[in-house]
Amino acid sequence: MNIKSLKLGELESLAGDIRERILSVVSTNGGHLSSNLGVVELSIAMHYVFNPPNDPFIFDVSHQSYTHKLLSGRWNEFDSLRKFGGISGYTKPSESEYDYFIAGHSSTSISLAVGAAKAIRLKNEDRLPVALIGDGALSAGMAYEALNELGDLKYPCVIILNDNEMSISKPIGAMSKYLSQMMAGPFYQKFKSKINQLLELMPDSAAYMAKRLEEGIRLITPGMFFEELGLEYIGPVDGHNIKDLISALSVAKNMKKPVIIHAQTIKGKGYEIAEGPKEKWHGVSPFNPQNGIALQKSSQKNATEIFSSLLLELASKYDNIVGVTAAMPSGTGIGALIEKFPDRFWDTAIAEQHAVTSMAAMAKEGFKPYIAIYSTFMQRAYDQVIHDCAILNLPVVLCMDRAGIVGEDGETHQGAFDISFLNAIPNFTLAAPRDELMFKEIMEFSYSFNSPLAIRYPRGNFGLSDEFKPVKVELGKSQILSQNNENVAFIGYGNAVAKAYKVAKFLDINPTIIDLIFIKPLDKELLLNLAKEYKKWYIFSDSAKRGGVGEILSGFLQENNIKDVSITSFEYEDKFITHGSINLVENSLNISIEEIAKKIIL
Repeated sequence: MNIKSLKLGELESLAGDIRERILSVVSTNGGHLSSNLGVVELSIAMHYVFNPPNDPFIFDVSHQSYTHKLLSGRWNEFDSLRKFGGISGYTKPSESEYDYFIAGHSSTSISLAVGAAKAIRLKNEDRLPVALIGDGALSAGMAYEALNELGDLKYPCVIILNDNEMSISKPIGAMSKYLSQMMAGPFYQKFKSKINQLLELMPDSAAYMAKRLEEGIRLITPGMFFEELGLEYIGPVDGHNIKDLISALSVAKNMKKPVIIHAQTIKGKGYEIAEGPKEKWHGVSPFNPQNGIALQKSSQKNATEIFSSLLLELASKYDNIVGVTAAMPSGTGIGALIEKFPDRFWDTAIAEQHAVTSMAAMAKEGFKPYIAIYSTFMQRAYDQVIHDCAILNLPVVLCMDRAGIVGEDGETHQGAFDISFLNAIPNFTLAAPRDELMFKEIMEFSYSFNSPLAIRYPRGNFGLSDEFKPVKVELGKSQILSQNNENVAFIGYGNAVAKAYKVAKFLDINPTIIDLIFIKPLDKELLLNLAKEYKKWYIFSDSAKRGGVGEILSGFLQENNIKDVSITSFEYEDKFITHGSINLVENSLNISIEEIAKKIIL
């Protein structure tokens, strides 16, 4: 869509049409709503002033790129948003040349913009990288690392700071508070004139005091922080005033240096139900746009709710339990604990590395930390998990929500790799519950366990309810759920035990079914005995095949010189997993119950 010829009134009308389109599709498909409604005018102004794809548009996280997609030739495709085979809810270069980079994790945009600016300088091209980053993303250290270098290099680059006083949940940290204070700029300008008058009237001794007062007020001047880093600053600008945005972006474009444009917006703008700091409207499932009520509600407690209630129960019993999340209090269930124990549970904002290391220190001080972070985001703190937790063998508990396929968020959010990257770390123990009852047993075990422990569990509901009786958890001990004299063993880990059970039901067979409970350490005694009787092992785990449960068990057989047992793993192949409903994605990977059943040889 070429909008450069449109007049201001037409651009404002277009903004209304885009909001209607976003609301219509997201209420049907689910997705990120309030963040996208909040950047409609910003995105229109970006397309009006700059020249994508020649000028790279870099969206931080990119969950707020819906307007950009609509303006870059995907209006008709937009109905397929987040559906299997449809367009992604994030930027994706394979989808359009207008999408510069794939994104789904926070605080990468300024680094990407700096890298693009370096390349443009080396190639001597007339292009300008434009990054759109939210105030919440400035809570992560990577953003400051990039700003630090950019202020030194002084390469042309435009960074639009979308300040809506709300990232996913309530913004945390000094930077968010600082941005809020920046509106004191007009106050400073008015007060400065009064100070100048006083300086003319007061004697020298009083003039010194007035000067100090002026310097104190200057601390809350807009842009001071960025200007001290060597960046130009424009703002604050009304992020819903297209005329002012076009003016500010045009000035920045012609400055030929790094510029911060501070735009203030309202999340959910134009849809009154979602306007303002309302966490529930950040990411939504399908809902009725007339009243905002979700179309489907499950009566069964999901894994996150189970974790939250179990940890709340433990924290009420043991006052040395502490916990943290990184900008996901609601998504991880930690919000309930922050509310009840505000001095013992924290949200560090989008700062997984800091979250892990700060809890390592608390473990050193004798506390019992629970670190609740999505599987996909735990990757961001891998060094801290190794360097700050594992080497000292500290008793932290990594509680990894969204393990396995998460569905519509796609490649950047699938929880596929935590087993692979954590199994390699000395001192770490890895466990996973198959259902609510075993989750309770594992959580009870976790409190008294005195080394690093990682627990993974799925998005949504467990696949099993009360099909099997729980057992008291012992380190490295598995559970035989059913046993027979056939040659086949189904070995499951975590939520995938449900799939093993359902495949057996689908085939109407009664194989021996094992719940590993732990993948590190393994139950060596059970596995050695199993290898004597069962020569065909079928492995069920919601994880990547490379470095996953199947390879771990294959390594165990090799180490014990067992050559007559064959292993077939139904884990994820060595590729990134696309977006779409979990059922359709599993079908595409040939790991649905029906597809797995075809591969079972009795």
